[in-house]
Amino acid sequence: MLQLTRHLARLCLTLLFAAAAAGACAQGAPRPKLTDAGISDPASAIWIGNSFFYYNNSMHGHVGQFIAAGMPGFRHRATSVTISGSGFDWHDVDAYFRPNAIGNYSFDANNNVVFNKIERLFDVAIMMDCSQCPLHPQLAPVFTKYAKSNADTVRKHGAKPVYFMSWAYQDKPEMTAQLAEAYVREANANDAFVIPAGLAFARSVAQRPDVNLYVADKRHPSLAGTYLAAATSYAALFKRSPVGSSYTAGLDPAVARHLQTVAWDTVQAFYRRND
Repeated sequence: MLQLTRHLARLCLTLLFAAAAAGACAQGAPRPKLTDAGISDPASAIWIGNSFFYYNNSMHGHVGQFIAAGMPGFRHRATSVTISGSGFDWHDVDAYFRPNAIGNYSFDANNNVVFNKIERLFDVAIMMDCSQCPLHPQLAPVFTKYAKSNADTVRKHGAKPVYFMSWAYQDKPEMTAQLAEAYVREANANDAFVIPAGLAFARSVAQRPDVNLYVADKRHPSLAGTYLAAATSYAALFKRSPVGSSYTAGLDPAVARHLQTVAWDTVQAFYRRND
């Protein structure tokens, strides 16, 4: 009886995620105004966010591995600026574009300091609010305020603003549609691009609930979760399919292939690039 109860519980949760994914993509849901980031194959990116980005040795590192595997010879420079638990309003985005600061130097393969000459610091700025902020009664207005001000700041410095749509908590699948609506609404209002990572999470859970995308706290990403979000980011920003990529992050090849396919299918459906 206990085993049957657990099975039914898992089934119900799977159905809830499937419903959330369907709801977020329903006919009445807002559609993104922009279907690309406005820069073909961005050569540089800054990731501005929180622990959802820095888990599993940082999201930008995994995206970089997809780029290396899928675009040999393409040089992409990225950095991540994260504050644990942070929302849009915790970050001084203007400070991240100071001259002779971020990106001013790096280290080569022999650990020698290399001083870089950079004409434009970043092509895109990928920003994520705290996991609940867009939905919280008191913090939602802050989300709206800083979605605009941060996008304006990024654009002032010659970069393109990108919003990273975060995922639902494992035990609160209804957050998927709510977060999707909030991020797309603000992106359309501020001419920003959206990466639909949250929709990819819901699609994966609906298709393969056995692939766990979360750690024990039901919020932060497992390695599979980070991998899926990175594959979705790569597909969205570079308009290239991650399916068949040699980069698997050490995951089982069948699991990696599933996550690659989910990322590509989500991106194609979200932007309706096949219309």
